[in-house]
Amino acid sequence: MKTLATMLFLVFLSQGAFAAAQEEKTGTRKIMLIEVDGVINPVSAEYVISHIDQAEKEKFHAIILQLDTPGGLLESTRIITKRMLGADVPIITYVAPSGARAASAGVFICYASHLVAMAPSTNIGAAHPVNMGMGADSSQNAMLEKVTNDAVARIKGMAAKRGRNAEWAEKAVRESVSITDEEALKLNVINFIAPDLDSLLVLLDGREVEVLSGKVTLRTRGAEVVSMPMSWRDRILDRLSDPNIAYILLLLGIYGIFFELSNPGAIFPGVVGAIFLILAFYSMQTLPVNYAGLLLILLALVLFILEVKITSYGLLTIGGTISMILGSLMLFKSPENLANPMFKVSLKLILTFTLATAAFFLFALSMAFKAHRRKVTTGKEGLIGEVGRARTDINPEGRVQVHGEIWSAYADEPIQSGDKIRVVDVDGLQVKVRKLEK
Repeated sequence: MKTLATMLFLVFLSQGAFAAAQEEKTGTRKIMLIEVDGVINPVSAEYVISHIDQAEKEKFHAIILQLDTPGGLLESTRIITKRMLGADVPIITYVAPSGARAASAGVFICYASHLVAMAPSTNIGAAHPVNMGMGADSSQNAMLEKVTNDAVARIKGMAAKRGRNAEWAEKAVRESVSITDEEALKLNVINFIAPDLDSLLVLLDGREVEVLSGKVTLRTRGAEVVSMPMSWRDRILDRLSDPNIAYILLLLGIYGIFFELSNPGAIFPGVVGAIFLILAFYSMQTLPVNYAGLLLILLALVLFILEVKITSYGLLTIGGTISMILGSLMLFKSPENLANPMFKVSLKLILTFTLATAAFFLFALSMAFKAHRRKVTTGKEGLIGEVGRARTDINPEGRVQVHGEIWSAYADEPIQSGDKIRVVDVDGLQVKVRKLEK
């Protein structure tokens, strides 16, 4: 019985060894390739985490994360690095192609990876948290100091876990230092410089990394690379997370609702405006919104509308323009951003929308003034002052012709038939006239 069990055990071992040999020979190991090109936000965080889960479930040999980012949100970065540190599949971050960067949040992602490679002419660094508020008071400085210390502690912990340069990592956070690929390799910030994906697979082959379940030796030479790009849904949501897109959607939504309320029953502006507002609210959930900025934009629109209703000789328009510019500048600024210029609305876009809005309401105001100053041409008011001709003698009553119409008329003084007259009053269906002197 023992002999039979031993034989079965040896058979299983031989089959496993044969399968491993065949797998290595035929290159059937699968490596998942995912790409993050842009800002680190909740959409990109969901994309990375879901594919790490998939790779673990489907037993992928490793994950290569091709990265090119200017930075992103602190919370999204924390979610990604936390999942990467607890991953049971080797994760290799590859800063590529040439000209790419791993700035700000990208530094944290690189330090959380098991191995890091960079393409030639790439750079890494500048991970200092930035206070994006309008002021620089002591409370904001204290908050920034806390965020910075927390970021330093986290990146030093990741450096110790992955065996990387902790001293440079602290400088990247505190002093915003940035280095090239060659400098990063010398300073033990990265593991390889690889010009392309094929060379990276060769360099990775045989390297040993430690995942959650233990140590794993990478066998990447000749492995099958399975690309997992963002789905169309993720791409759309990622584009909606652009502050400029969110800003445009917000204003278009507000304009649509305004025109619907101004012209009840138009339907189209209301429907489109509601859709834009819903999309804008989704975008704002993925962005660090400053609600003071949002309120200033709403105040600006109220002032523009009041300019049409109240004669302020342009003061309300000036106030609305200033309020809209300030609100737009403040809209997506928060002390919880990592250094990232992409989390603000383009100044050109702000000026374009502000000036266009002000010009529209000024145009509407000028049209309203012209309408008020224009002489009334219909009804009782439109008849007074008009010139006609007496069809009969008027003494004191008779008939006149005005605008091609025959009216009963009366006058305080006699008027002969054929004389020109001017209407001075309207009393029901009768007009009061006087003789028009030559």
